[in-house]
Amino acid sequence: MAFVEKKVVAVERGPIRAGDYLPFYQLLILGLQHTFTMFGATVLVPILTGFDVGVSLLTAGISTLWFHFITKGRVPVFLGSSFAFIAPLALTVQKYGVADSLSGIIAAGLLYVIMSFFIYKLGPEFIERIFPPIVTGPIIMVIGLSLAPVAIKNASTNWTIAFIVLITVIIVNIFGKGMIKLIPVIIGLAIGYFVSLLMGVVDLNPIYNAKWFSLPTITLPKYNPAAIAIIAPAAIAPIVELVGDILAIGATVEEDFIKNPGIHKCMFADGTSTIISAFFGGPPKTTYSENTGVLALTKVWKPQVMWVASIFAIILSFIQKLSVAISTIPNAVIGGISIVLFGMIASIGVRTVVENDIDFTDSRNLIIASVILVLGIGDAVIKIGNGLELGGMGLAAIVGVILNQILPKTR
Repeated sequence: MAFVEKKVVAVERGPIRAGDYLPFYQLLILGLQHTFTMFGATVLVPILTGFDVGVSLLTAGISTLWFHFITKGRVPVFLGSSFAFIAPLALTVQKYGVADSLSGIIAAGLLYVIMSFFIYKLGPEFIERIFPPIVTGPIIMVIGLSLAPVAIKNASTNWTIAFIVLITVIIVNIFGKGMIKLIPVIIGLAIGYFVSLLMGVVDLNPIYNAKWFSLPTITLPKYNPAAIAIIAPAAIAPIVELVGDILAIGATVEEDFIKNPGIHKCMFADGTSTIISAFFGGPPKTTYSENTGVLALTKVWKPQVMWVASIFAIILSFIQKLSVAISTIPNAVIGGISIVLFGMIASIGVRTVVENDIDFTDSRNLIIASVILVLGIGDAVIKIGNGLELGGMGLAAIVGVILNQILPKTR
């Protein structure tokens, strides 16, 4: 009895880690919270590129479970549709169709796998040399701050609703007790949706018109070298971004995932998840910063919560009414929550710099950090060759790594 009481106390105070006890109903609620968080971004990618929404949800759930299997359930991540591939996917789908585009996605996934092999051979020490705190701190800041315009754009559709949601999330997180404190996103969504209904900004007709059950449209890959040539090179930036995401998650939950389970396993899991998704007809996969924000906000770091979220995503892919109901959540509600979640990620980057005692009286450190921040937040883009673009966080990270290697260190 004393053992059980001790476990419950751990749940009440947090943070909640892999070995901590959570009742089944709490696992369900917390998993659903992560499903709500990833939903909008995961379904937006197929909408913009022409992929099936149901398949995207199905493959998000399957890919997340596969990632956790490969990494032995250590890293609390959710894998959703990757935004980095939107431009090349939209182009190839328009020119060749979804089936042909899938061969390019498989090729991109194979690049992840090849890179994971090289990282394994070089060892985690190589990654630590390439990504010291002066590089990783600003990169993590960029992950959060580069998403800030998305949060503001959504919130600006109705600032009244957005502020109500924002205040709700803050109150629940600061003053909530027990289980209530762990689900600020769900409570914020519920209050925001209710207020939106009262204000008449929610269209319920899509819910009425949707079917209860609908099978996702599975599409098999078709080999097309032209599609491969367009999509595969786009994997360069996401490979770098994956390292940044894993570093951000590790900083959030206070664990070194670069060494255990290893960045090579994370990259292999992401690459093979992308390949698996393609064989079902889904878009490329990547770790989601939105869900990292929830980890930072709630301090629930138990990876099993993500397993529940992935199962919910799979269920949603078959129950059309539920998935459509979630899609009717107004952008202002999502924006109000995103202000906190994306800000949390940027704050973790600041914490990384502070905790590692980075000396910003040193011009070298100032230059590296400033260049990473401006290139990343400014969303700078460099075009390489025919149609290949490198920009955003990927470009910022690469330039930051180069500067850290070539600038002379102060004695």
